[in-house]
Parts: sequence; C-alpha cells; structure tokens
Amino acid sequence: MTESDLFSSAPAPQETVVFEPTRNAGLERLERFASRTGSHYASQRNYDYGALHRSSVSALSPWIRHRLITEQEVLIKTLARHSPNAAMKFIQEVFWRGYFKGWLEQHPSVWTHYQSGLQAGLEVLETDAARNLDYSDAIAGRTGIACFDHWCHELETTGYLHNHARMWFASIWIFTLRLPWELGADFFLRHLIDGDPAANTLSWRWVGGLHTKGKTYLARPSNIAKYTNGRFEPTGQLASHADPLIEDFEHAFVPLSQPTSQSPDTYLRLITPEDCHPENTQAGATVGVLGLVGAPSSQQNARVTAFQTGAVEGAVKRADTTGATYVCGANWAETIIDAAAHAGTKDVVTSWAPIGPTASHLAAASSQLEHAGLRLHQSHRAYDRHTWPYANKGFFKLKKQIPTIMRELELLAP
Repeated sequence: MTESDLFSSAPAPQETVVFEPTRNAGLERLERFASRTGSHYASQRNYDYGALHRSSVSALSPWIRHRLITEQEVLIKTLARHSPNAAMKFIQEVFWRGYFKGWLEQHPSVWTHYQSGLQAGLEVLETDAARNLDYSDAIAGRTGIACFDHWCHELETTGYLHNHARMWFASIWIFTLRLPWELGADFFLRHLIDGDPAANTLSWRWVGGLHTKGKTYLARPSNIAKYTNGRFEPTGQLASHADPLIEDFEHAFVPLSQPTSQSPDTYLRLITPEDCHPENTQAGATVGVLGLVGAPSSQQNARVTAFQTGAVEGAVKRADTTGATYVCGANWAETIIDAAAHAGTKDVVTSWAPIGPTASHLAAASSQLEHAGLRLHQSHRAYDRHTWPYANKGFFKLKKQIPTIMRELELLAP
C-alpha cells in the first residue's frame, strides 16, 4: 500500500476555501497551506474530495491568476517551510502556469485559431438542433454521467474545479460526448474565476492530443473512482478509446516581445485583471491610477466578473485612493486618454498583458492612443523574463531549468 492509499482511505478533513478578490485573502490562504507544500501535497494533489474538502490542494490559483499574490511570493513562502527537493512537486506546479503563458506568447496563432474554432462551433449550434441539444445538456449537467453533471454544478456554483476534475471533464467532453473542444474551453473560461487564456486553452488542447501531438488524456472510471475516493465510478459510461484530434495547421514560433522603452519619470498607472499587484513594480512617479476590466459577456459567470472587478478595484485603491476603476466594452482608448489627460501625462505604464482578451483590448486601443500622443509602456515581471524563454517546447525543458531560474530570482543561493 502506498502513502497516497493510506491518505485516501481516511475521510478528508473538511476545509472550504472562500475566493475573496483581495490580496489579504490570498496571503491568508498561502500562509495556511504553506506547511503542506511538501510531502502532503505530493501525495494528495491528485485527490478531489469535493468542494467542502480542499485540504489536498492549495486553491491559490484565483489569486495567482490575477497576481493578487505573485508566483515569487508563493515560492518564497514554500521555501521558508521546505527544502527545494521536499517541495519540488508543488514548485513544478507553480511553474506550469508560467510555462503555458510563455508557450502561448511564442505561438500566438493558437489563440486566434481557438477563437475561430469557437466561432465556428457556435455557428453550428445555431443550425444543428441535435448538436445544440447535446451541448445544452452538457453545460446544464444533464448528461446522466453523475461525475460530469456534478462538476458542471460545482463549476457554476463555486467558480472553481480541482485540476484533476478539469482533466476528466475535458476528456469526457471531447471523447465521450463528442463535442468541440473549443466550446468546452469557452465554458471553462466563462465560469472559472482562475480562468487563464493560456493555461485553459493549452490544457484543453493537451487533453485532445493537439498540444503534444498524438498524446491524449482518457478519463477512466477506475481513475475517477480512486481519486474521488469512491464518490464517483462511471463504469460503462465513458469512452474507452481516445483518438487524438487533428488540425491541419502548424503554429509558427514567434520570438518573445520585449518592452519597447524604459519607464518614464512620471506616468499614469494602468491596472488590469492580468496583474493586480502594483506595489514596488515600477520606477518613476505615479501621477494617476486607472483600473480597467473588460465588459463581461452575457454568458459569463457573475463570480468571474465580481472577482476580476474586485481584484482590480482593490489594487487601484492600494496604489492610489483617488484612482478609479471602469468596466469597459471594446474601446478602452477613450477611457485611457481621458485618465491620462486628467493626470497631466502622456505616458501610461502597465504590466505586460499576455495573449488573451486584455492584450486584445490594448492592441485595439494602440493606434488611437498613439494618435492622441500617448505612449503605452508594458513592463515584464522578472519571473516572466526568466521563465518564458524556456517555454518554447515541452514542459520538460523548463522543468530542468527550475533550479537555475530560482537562483536567478535569488530564491536559492548561487
């Protein structure tokens, strides 16, 4: 019997996580879980005991996703409790998010093809009644597959799913229900409060056999039974084979973008849901602070909207009590131009927006900002600068460099 079997045979302790969109809430959860980032996490991380029993995982992803707390802070707290070897499994999981974000930055066509595939899938729903019914039953949790339907309900009501449940869900969606992966990825992105364009898109592609070409992830009843501690056992209900998805397109490698210029002496600080930790990140003097959140779609879970908006509002107030936050539609340029004029500056500084909706909003605003004489400066965090260059192939390449990266970030001794 393994250590994980010994753990799983006992009832999991009750432990819920309340996802409040504040930095303090993230720090409190980090402090509570830090002691468990060693052997406990390594042995328990794959077990999904349900929403009332989150002791097996950190559940820090919503705060890390919006950088209410940063990866470096998580690593510092972890290394204060455990040696690198003892906590390496947890440390690697922290770096997975950086891997996905760096990989998508260097293969941007994956995002545009996902969006095209999503639009095509939505158009099919309008003309194919049978497909529309299958899709509607899936997102409403009416498939008759108890575990899948439960996860739909959990996602709707909490805005969160255990990572193992996400893999099972995606596999069932693709290989059992035979629904387009893009529609499933969109469903996740609209309901997960930690929904990340890179991690979400590439994880769905990995399950379907597109990220690592030909390698799929098949949800098996025995695996689900074991790692839900017997809560579910969908024997005879799931696909027993997973043929990889195929796409007739090669996603070209694109070198990482670099900051266009050094930070100005004075500037308007722009805060977006991509980075809600403005403290000590930029030289120069802030003469105004503006928070912007993209307007949600009608299908977006209210919890996602509330977390993003709350995270940005809190960051703005921490940076400047007179700052303002706006929820904007497609045109961000006018709001930025007005805020810069009020602050009396032609320079706007924001943290780098990785590929996704925020980056698209800023790209769409760029020509109008330039026409108004404004200069937009995007700054990279040191963690991203050191991590992303190793994220151009498989995770193994980055994994080998984790000790080097941590030394470069002064998290480990030289």
